[in-house]
Amino acid sequence: MGDYQESVQAEPWHMVGLASAFPDISQDNERCHILPACKTMSIPRANGDGQSGNRFSNLSDQVLVFKYKGFLHAIDNQCPHSSFPLKQGNVFDIEDMGTPHGAGIRCFRHGWKFDLFSGQGDRGPHKLNLWDIELRQPSPSSAGDTPACTDQEVWVRRPPQTQK
Repeated sequence: MGDYQESVQAEPWHMVGLASAFPDISQDNERCHILPACKTMSIPRANGDGQSGNRFSNLSDQVLVFKYKGFLHAIDNQCPHSSFPLKQGNVFDIEDMGTPHGAGIRCFRHGWKFDLFSGQGDRGPHKLNLWDIELRQPSPSSAGDTPACTDQEVWVRRPPQTQK
């Protein structure tokens, strides 16, 4: 048997805006559509797999960031089942999973659903990629040089991948 060594390749953190820039889409009484209240950003992979120089962003390089019921979420913008943009989907409450703050996202194309806290899909082996989120105190330059600023910066990164 061959020996192998596992290593974890950490992706860099990216600032995506201030927390106040993400309105809570649960306040939208129009079926919690994501598109108007989210941010979609292209963040190529640190290992250079992303296609740079193209004016159209590759869906696999996009992160979708939004707030639902007070929680910030950062997920891949492509459905793991059909590679359709999830920014066209809608968010809903998960009541049968036994979690107090259960929420999911439904892909607009085929109706597949994914849990926003675990990534687990409702059918098949497909799992939604969840990004790490970190709230940080703003630096003086991004807070408008106001020492009493209570807003926080939202930083995201792909979760570390274990490589063999």
